[in-house]
Amino acid sequence: MQASSLLQLGLMGLLVAILPLSMVWMSSDPNKFRKLVWVAVFLTFDLIVFGGFTRLTDSGLGCPDWPGCYGMANPFLAHEQIAAAEAAMPTGPVTVAKAWIEMIHRYLAMGIGVIIMALLVTAIVQWRKTRMQAFKPGIPLALFVFVCIQGAFGAWTVTLKLQPVIVTIHLLLGMGLLALLTWLGGREDFLMHPPPPSAASDGGDARLRAVRRLAILAAAVITLQIALGGWVSTNYATLACDEFPLCDGRVVPEMDFEHGFHLWRELGKTAAGHYLPFSALVAIHWVHRNAALVVVAVVGLLVWRAGRHAYLAKHARWLAIVLGVQLLTGIATVYLDFPLAIAVMHNAGAALLVLLVTMLNYRVKQQLDVNRAARPAA
Repeated sequence: MQASSLLQLGLMGLLVAILPLSMVWMSSDPNKFRKLVWVAVFLTFDLIVFGGFTRLTDSGLGCPDWPGCYGMANPFLAHEQIAAAEAAMPTGPVTVAKAWIEMIHRYLAMGIGVIIMALLVTAIVQWRKTRMQAFKPGIPLALFVFVCIQGAFGAWTVTLKLQPVIVTIHLLLGMGLLALLTWLGGREDFLMHPPPPSAASDGGDARLRAVRRLAILAAAVITLQIALGGWVSTNYATLACDEFPLCDGRVVPEMDFEHGFHLWRELGKTAAGHYLPFSALVAIHWVHRNAALVVVAVVGLLVWRAGRHAYLAKHARWLAIVLGVQLLTGIATVYLDFPLAIAVMHNAGAALLVLLVTMLNYRVKQQLDVNRAARPAA
């Protein structure tokens, strides 16, 4: 790719980042660093949702090279090549619409990368000046490393032709980036508005520690379920079971776990290079569907336990709502033959679960820290 095209791509990332950066800079909020963190959370959530839209519209190879499109900075400049590819294969992976969807996804990712670099630079400069806990640069530095790794997997997603394991890891890294930003946002909120020590009616630290263990477990099972959901999506196994709660008229249908869960293989192929059997797709779908029951049980128990604490009750209610909607959209994708809008909502619901469970984990930690500090010294 020519240096001029790389420069144009870099400028596009700056242009995407300029609007949110300007809004934060010109806002009346005195804590602009905190505001920028939550803007980054919002945009990363949007990126995950748009990434799901990109995947679900088969636009992941809309531009079959990286970081540009046929070596160009935008589909306008690559129109001749895109039109030729579309004419040769009208239902193939390259069309004008798919190229734009893919490049918009990349532009948004580059803009978020610029914002994370702005967070890191601000944190380092302010930490050296003030030594305030709000600017401790450890998490911003981790975010910068994270976004670089995520960019590498974004490139491999294209160059390795949507290999399922790479696409699934790319999804998990996006969710991890969202969780890390949310954790940083929780830290900024806590430093600005720390909670009071919990009341005796909340049950004391023993119950809070039980909630914390449950919240960590919830984060783990949600991560596993997102990995399974990504595996379903990247293997195009969403409609392998076209009824609910049964699959192919059976509780336990015929399944091929060996081929379905062999990680290193091409899209639609076995490790030996043969076409993936349908029973492998059934296995992928069935495992994700049944793992959802574990998620509902663990997160439901977390909602019930956390809802008994004043400082956690609001987040617990939101978590219950999102969990319910996520369950409904998952079932709806089967009964309504995988409509795009519902599938994108299901992807967004997974991101919201990550955000809310991360926030709940941080708030439990906050409350325990405050209670510990409030206890008289022995």
